[in-house]
Amino acid sequence: MGFHDFSSPYDWSRIAQYKDRAREFAGGMIDLSIGSPVDDVPEAVRVALADAASAANGYGYPATVGTAELRAALHEWFRDCRDVELAQIGADVVPTVGSKEAVAMMASLLHLGAGDVVVQPRVSYPTYEIGTQVAGATVHKVDDVADVASWKDVPGVKAVWVNSPNNPTGATLDAEQLRRIVEAARAIDAVVLSDECYAMMAWNDDNDGEGMLEQDLEGSPCMLRADVCDGDARGILVLYSLSKQSNMAGYRTACIAGDAAIVHDMTNLRKQLGLIVPGPVQAAMTAGLRSTDAVRLQHNRYHARLKALVEGLRAYGYNASMPQGALYVWVKAKSGDCWQDMEDLASIGVIASPGEFYGDGSHLRFSSTVSDEDIAAAVGRLRAAAAVGE
Repeated sequence: MGFHDFSSPYDWSRIAQYKDRAREFAGGMIDLSIGSPVDDVPEAVRVALADAASAANGYGYPATVGTAELRAALHEWFRDCRDVELAQIGADVVPTVGSKEAVAMMASLLHLGAGDVVVQPRVSYPTYEIGTQVAGATVHKVDDVADVASWKDVPGVKAVWVNSPNNPTGATLDAEQLRRIVEAARAIDAVVLSDECYAMMAWNDDNDGEGMLEQDLEGSPCMLRADVCDGDARGILVLYSLSKQSNMAGYRTACIAGDAAIVHDMTNLRKQLGLIVPGPVQAAMTAGLRSTDAVRLQHNRYHARLKALVEGLRAYGYNASMPQGALYVWVKAKSGDCWQDMEDLASIGVIASPGEFYGDGSHLRFSSTVSDEDIAAAVGRLRAAAAVGE
């Protein structure tokens, strides 16, 4: 059938004019729009990449399923960080070339097409919708996927996207909510697609923002956890990425884990399509999965940055609070329109993401994936602008 056309408001060229204006501000632009990491890649990852550069998995063709060492590291990571024993629940895993590739290709890899329906959150990462459109299937948006009544009786539902912690809102779902989604999906023979790429970035702050700056590493509940999936991976796929936890966005290191039969079918397709993680990168990914201390350090960095950013946005007049998870602060536009707020923020050299990109033009998303210095500068500008307006 080939790739189908898609339509989306998710076009970064649409904010170019605001960036141009922001650059004119004294001190230049502070870009809080894109969630691209800026901190160092863990030392163990850099060493592993260099050591593997001239190894057999570098000059030879790498395995689609991953090296034995990478596969062992993935099983260990799910066990130690997600409380999931993949082998015990009938799950398998395959590395992917970043999580976006996996998200965009998911409906196609599931052989979905005309007449098939994919459920997703109304406010969400735009690639869910684009991937469904590319496959030729139909998108069905709901306000809350945990409200299973909003989709379980819709004809033709074959897959359900879940994103916890959510991009852009930061909302997380608890184990009971996830369990109900699994039960409802299984009742209609639909596959649950759980995007958990922000899983290790969960926060326990109260909504008033008063919490500890340093936290122990914690994660949101996994869809493959035994109490969620009833000890059976059937009909469940989990996506995870090292982009955020290990600052490895440029390495393109992620994975799909879940129902062994589905993963096996996808692996065969991926092998023929050449969707294979490069050999040296597989070694780097293995090191990243095992660098728990580096992940904890990054977790605490983002927590501190989010806290500071929330306080600055509040001072500016936004009703901002700490997200339950992920790396963004999602706020209602002061003007009621994201584009007007984009204009106002550009006048003080600050750039956010327009909520229209994610399905809600009345909101904006501010990213914490910038340096401590940029967070401090942005907060200073927001406070100064608020003082001028008083």
